[in-house]
Amino acid sequence: MAKITLKGNLVNTYGELPAKGTRAPGFKLVKSDLGEQTLEGLKGKKVILNISPSLDTGICASALRKFNQLASGMDNTIILAITKDLPFAHGRFCSTEGITNVTTLSGFRDTAFGKDYGIGILDGGFAGLYARSIVIIDEQGVVKYTQLVPEIAQEPDYDSVLAAL
Repeated sequence: MAKITLKGNLVNTYGELPAKGTRAPGFKLVKSDLGEQTLEGLKGKKVILNISPSLDTGICASALRKFNQLASGMDNTIILAITKDLPFAHGRFCSTEGITNVTTLSGFRDTAFGKDYGIGILDGGFAGLYARSIVIIDEQGVVKYTQLVPEIAQEPDYDSVLAAL
């Protein structure tokens, strides 16, 4: 169980992020068109999982905008923004914000994702949502980098993410 904070208040997650060097857990998440995206379907690409509580928070929205900007210069890399928001909300947000370089995915159907990746929040005001975190998976499906943001109200360390690629 990892411990993070939400505005200074202690919050617990289901577990720990997958260990570097291990095979990334599979998933089946929902795209904004209600189709499904699996990790297996991305084999051969570098995958950045930008996991966050909700696009309806300022920090999550800011991080998605930043990753959209960064994605335009990345070869053979796909960035997935994953929340429990409904796919309709993802579609509205991306349309309004002009997000075209990041694929949004919803975990509202895949109850295992938060447990398998250790980022499901157990308690506090965001219980049931995902902790802000980053996971980079290589072309063979192996975890190369992880970052659990210690304070939910902070943005990820983008420089470390870019350096890990």
